[in-house]
Amino acid sequence: MPKNTAKKPVLFSKDDLPYFEKLILVKREELLKELGYLKENSLEQSFTDYTGEISTYSYHMADQGTAAQEREKAFLFASREGKYLSYLDRALERIKAGTYGFCQECGQPIAKARLEAVPTARMCINCKAKQEESGTP
Repeated sequence: MPKNTAKKPVLFSKDDLPYFEKLILVKREELLKELGYLKENSLEQSFTDYTGEISTYSYHMADQGTAAQEREKAFLFASREGKYLSYLDRALERIKAGTYGFCQECGQPIAKARLEAVPTARMCINCKAKQEESGTP
């Protein structure tokens, strides 16, 4: 009978902390740049800035709707990115506390590949799957 040839996942170890801390800090810096760009180019633009019109009386209602829609999209994106920023900050807090890389449900080390894909992961893949099946956030 053939042996199970499936590889066991490489688990997180404390030696990996500097690598993941740097990964999270780089992602955080990129995110802050994106949020700064959004703020400068979308969220703080007035209708006149957006359309290039000098007089606010010469615009078409469709232009006003488009401008409002673009600002709303930028706001939603910034909101989502802001939430991700808080996840990154919490991951950095877990690194400092010595709890990063360990599942908050079962306490087991999280697979290194999972942390590379989702550096903010708080749960191992099995506990996360159980959480999603049960429908709890």
